[in-house]
Formats: sequence, C-alpha cells, structure tokens
Amino acid sequence: MQNKIIKTWFITGASKGLGLTLLKQLLAAGQNVAATSRNINELTKTVGDAGNNFLPLQVNLADDASVKQAVEQTNTTFGSVDVLINNAGYGIGGSFEELTDAEIRNAFDVNVFGTINTIRHALPIMRQQQSGHIINISSIAGFSAATGWAPYAATKFAITGLTEVLADDVRSFGIKATVVAPGAFRTSFLTDDSLALPQNPIAAYADIRASHERYLTMNGQQAGDPEKAAAIMIETGFNPNPPVHLFLGSDAYKRALLKIESLTKEIESLKEVTTSTDY
Repeated sequence: MQNKIIKTWFITGASKGLGLTLLKQLLAAGQNVAATSRNINELTKTVGDAGNNFLPLQVNLADDASVKQAVEQTNTTFGSVDVLINNAGYGIGGSFEELTDAEIRNAFDVNVFGTINTIRHALPIMRQQQSGHIINISSIAGFSAATGWAPYAATKFAITGLTEVLADDVRSFGIKATVVAPGAFRTSFLTDDSLALPQNPIAAYADIRASHERYLTMNGQQAGDPEKAAAIMIETGFNPNPPVHLFLGSDAYKRALLKIESLTKEIESLKEVTTSTDY
C-alpha cells in the first residue's frame, strides 16, 4: 500500500464483511477513514479505539439528508473526501412474483439509491478539489447473473451502468470512477444478516430453489479471500489511472469471459436482423 500518501476515505456498510476489512486495513495504514453503519455502536465496538483518524457515522443511506450530513461532517473533520467506497448492500433472491413490492424497493433503496445519494453529495467536494475517486462495489451478478437472483442482479446492473457513465461525466474534473465486480468471497454475504430470500416461496420455481441451495452451501467455503480483495481495492484508490471495471475472483473472471463470448455470438448471429432496421 502506498501509505506515505494520506487520503480521506468514506466507506459505507463498514461494520461487517468487506467493508470492515477495508476499514481495518486503511486504519492500520494510517489513513483517514469515515465509516458508516446503520448501528454506530456495533461499528465502534468492532473497531475499538482507532484514534483521531477514524470517524464512525450512523447513517441511513436511503435518507438523502442523513447522507448529506455524513459527507459534510467528513469533509469538515478531515478537510477532504478523496476516495468514496460504496460498499453497503445486501443480497436478495427469488422470482419477482415471490417478493413483495416493499422487499424489492428496499433492496433498491440500499443497493442503488444509497450509492446515488453518497455520490451526489461527494461530487461537489471532489469537483472543488479537482480530484477524487468513486469506487462502487457491484458484483459479478451485475455483469453475468445467475438463476434465482433477478432482483439482486437488477440492483447491481444499475450500479455497473451508472459507474460506467459516471466515469465519463467526471473525468474532466480530475475525478475517477471504478465499478468493482467481486465473485464469491468468504464474508458474511450468505448469512441471514446480509441475504433476503422469499418469505412465501412458490413451489413451481424449483430451479430457483436449487440455485439458492447451491449458493447457501458455499457459505464459509468461498474461494475469494476478502483480505486480498480489500488490499487490491485500496491500491486501486491510490492508482492515478484506475480501471473503470475491476473484476475480483477467479470465478468472476470466468463468468465475465463466458458472458462476453455468449453475448458476442448472439449479437453476430442476429447481425442482419439488427442492421436491417436502418433507413
């Protein structure tokens, strides 16, 4: 880690999983870190006394006013917001007819609108600085989704798409944007605290049930090491020329290539139909 440079990092969802791993590595490197959680007591208890370079924040990411206050407090405390890492989110599986409107909207509130809210309030600070880096954590499901996870994929495809365009929109201000697409990492993602499944499953969706069972048996056995993922993401935050897309994990690599190959074949097979609509 290029820890001779001290930056201010704003991390959402930092009380567990990859967010907590990022937080601990950054604090160990002497970086300034503002970290959000829905429960500030849980966050501070987990991290302990980290000194003046740690700013714990209780934030409701779906509440724009709450996010605005947290970002402004970070800038007031440390004098900048250099790297924004939108890590907060949770998984949601099932068919659309098995899930309620509230369940799906709640997932979008946290996974998508929470990200949009932090970006909205960090950008004015970064524009004034003429520097900054926004790192949005999507998922391989936001590029190549699996059966049974349509609602989750919808939120993560949104993150992927908005980051791709954001990177173009803010380039002239010296601001970078990266979307991270992890595969399966050994975090708490597949536990009840981070995963919502249908309360009223429909028996007809046997393939979805089988998919969920396969994923749940992976818990604690995932190939991805969150310590290594966090270290790479932090290095990306120091990179003056970061990638727009960052896939993490051998499974993410394989799924991404298979998706590209499949999509290329489909596009080429329909070339005549696609181009026939021109004047």
